[in-house]
Amino acid sequence: MWRFLIRFSLFFVLFLAFVCAFSFFFNRDAEKDERFDAYDISTSKSYYPGESFDSCFVSLESAIRKFIVRENLKGGASLCISYNGKIVHAKGFGDANNFSKVQPYHLFRIASVSKLITSIGIMKMIEDRIVGLDQNVFGKNGILDVERYSYYKDSRIEQVTIKQLLNHSGGWTSRWGDPMFMPHVIASEQNIETPVDITDIIRFMLGKNLHFQPGSGSIYSNFGFGILGEVITEKTGIPYEQYIKSNILYPLGIFDMQIGYSHIERKLPNEVLYYEEDTAYTVHDFIDINKMVRRSYGGTDIHTLGAAGGWVASASDLMKIVLTIDGFKSVPDILRRETIETMVETTSADRKFDPIGWRGVDGDNWYRTGTLAATSAIIERRADGICYVLLLNSSNSKGPQLANNMRKMMDSEIEKIKVWPSHDLFDKDKWWNAYKYRRHRL
Repeated sequence: MWRFLIRFSLFFVLFLAFVCAFSFFFNRDAEKDERFDAYDISTSKSYYPGESFDSCFVSLESAIRKFIVRENLKGGASLCISYNGKIVHAKGFGDANNFSKVQPYHLFRIASVSKLITSIGIMKMIEDRIVGLDQNVFGKNGILDVERYSYYKDSRIEQVTIKQLLNHSGGWTSRWGDPMFMPHVIASEQNIETPVDITDIIRFMLGKNLHFQPGSGSIYSNFGFGILGEVITEKTGIPYEQYIKSNILYPLGIFDMQIGYSHIERKLPNEVLYYEEDTAYTVHDFIDINKMVRRSYGGTDIHTLGAAGGWVASASDLMKIVLTIDGFKSVPDILRRETIETMVETTSADRKFDPIGWRGVDGDNWYRTGTLAATSAIIERRADGICYVLLLNSSNSKGPQLANNMRKMMDSEIEKIKVWPSHDLFDKDKWWNAYKYRRHRL
């Protein structure tokens, strides 16, 4: 009997040792899965699928090619479409540059689509209780209550809140020009050298009167989002771009997105060239007032535009972002449901305001446009579970209306598709799958 007890005890001890060892290694791997190893991130690249050739998209692809010709656009386009949370189509059209065609891995300037990225970052900070939606930005106890912003002409600036910056009700218009696009005026008035940065722009505007009472209505403002980038930097202690990368992009497996630059010699790897109309006028270089340049190459300080319009991205990377803020259950969202609902609320009391991040809310369809010289972009999250991203590296004289025309064309063609693919082009993306796995566990 005692031999049996000894054997049983020995077996039990070995069993416990095995369980403990298994738990140690399992938990170690799980903990590693919950964080992002610095080495892995620094050497990672965004995953890009090859072009897809499903027959159900033949009519849509033809419509895009005809659209490019009809609108007299010189460059190309990048398209990504998802259906019920699966990325089912990725396609390039036309010229990425003078010697190659657009592929899904090409990066495009996304102009004001950047505001959606900045809004996600701010809403994440609100969820993490780093800032409050109704928190004041300037003045005593404001987020930017720092020496460089201590002087302001209009005392109403103390009333401006985070929410008002997000929904364009902070009190600024472009009545006397958009301060994000007038570097030489700002440099001259402040007696400083170009290029000016966001601090210089904010100080310049604090020396002016507000154009309307904060919170009384929405008038589109690039400047307000420039301030939000500064808010992120001030409250987190991390530069705006790095905060967005570390807290929004990297967890989704997006590693190629970054703030772009204006001059062609600073073009990013895999970034397309930008094509303006032959008749497009030239402007002063944002650094050298004596040099006349194209607006797309030197006329706009893309990097300083930053949080308001400076990001460069691929269509498929933007699709990942859309799928994690669409409110659908097919892919876990990076923000809480109530946060996503707040972003698309447009009515408060008796006033109507712009949505947060999105350009417009049409019923249960949400869309975001972006326009710069030689840049046009449209994103739409549709109520039927279809989302799409369409980016162009050219523009015409229609300005923002071009992006609206892109949306009309896309919606018209999508209605013709009756049978959708069941595959997911990102099923082999380890970072994307890891994100979904982690979020499902929460």
